[in-house]
Amino acid sequence: MDFIQKILISIPGIIIALTVHEYAHALVADKLGDKTPRFQGRLTLNPGAHIDPFGLICFLVLGIGWAKPVQVNPNAFKDYYKDDLKVSLAGPLSNFLVALILGIIYPILLILGLKGLLTGGLFVVLNKMFMSAISLNIILGIFNLLPLPGLDGFSILRDLKIKGFYEIQEKLYRYQFVILIAVIVFAGPIISIPTNFIFNIILNISSTILKLLLMI
Repeated sequence: MDFIQKILISIPGIIIALTVHEYAHALVADKLGDKTPRFQGRLTLNPGAHIDPFGLICFLVLGIGWAKPVQVNPNAFKDYYKDDLKVSLAGPLSNFLVALILGIIYPILLILGLKGLLTGGLFVVLNKMFMSAISLNIILGIFNLLPLPGLDGFSILRDLKIKGFYEIQEKLYRYQFVILIAVIVFAGPIISIPTNFIFNIILNISSTILKLLLMI
């Protein structure tokens, strides 16, 4: 029952994180001159345009999943590498921004709870959903910065023209499945360090806002 409850509570956060991430890619690409995402109906915050059903199920059950990747044509950009870099960064940065916005809104939920405007059960559920959504957005943002094929971090390294990148690119593609399995098994503790750091910063911001609201 706890597992089912955990899945249900995480659904809003996962959908928000994946939708905003892909929308950010589409929006920045469109602003920089590539209309491919617009023509494919990806320039929207409608989750239906971005969520991959099987990827969502894997996310809920296995803790790792995916959305429908936004297709981009870098040849449409004025500056191939510079603009493609902006598109790659847009996804992870949007997740960090969403986590921050949720952290800013969170004190309002606490105020409503303290004033008894939310029933005990509803408050507990909403509280868990907020914490889950903040955490998931941070995790997704950090995970996508990993320099692995298929992730934004890989594109970022390519666009930055990191010395020696093209020498290891072929090997990364060749062993990407093995690398992905290794990441799933071992990356958790590594990702948790920056995740907890950013999470605590956002909670401190929430705490400060809550104190200010209580003084009003």
